[in-house]
Amino acid sequence: MEVDFNLFMNDIIQQARKEMTAAGYEELKTPDEVNGALGRKGTTLVMINSVCGCAGGIARPAAAHSLHYDKRPDHLVTVFAGQDKAATEEARSYFSEYPPSSPSFALLKDGKILRMVERHEIEGHEPMAVVNKLQEAFEEYCEEV
Repeated sequence: MEVDFNLFMNDIIQQARKEMTAAGYEELKTPDEVNGALGRKGTTLVMINSVCGCAGGIARPAAAHSLHYDKRPDHLVTVFAGQDKAATEEARSYFSEYPPSSPSFALLKDGKILRMVERHEIEGHEPMAVVNKLQEAFEEYCEEV
């Protein structure tokens, strides 16, 4: 039996996208969408999504569960590394002092980086550890909802 690898990967990618939008994140696919979203006033959490195992098993669940908290970012957005390359590159330009990593999270306010949760803080950690890192940032920088 021959497996169509591209079809298989498309299914994984679509599922990864759906997980983020179902959690309430706005998917940004172009540099213009990124600039529009990251130019908004208030706090914005950017999730750099990917197809790796730590994205599916740790980062995406943490992205969803971290929102069950009294303080949350005003805006939730996501870009998909390796898929929407120009959008991802544009998003990373807002936090260029950090090396590119995916998955990762960036918390910005008025387009300025406040806190980064990089891949090395995600990979090999429990999802709740990442939830705690995100909620610590929400506690420090976000308003109560």
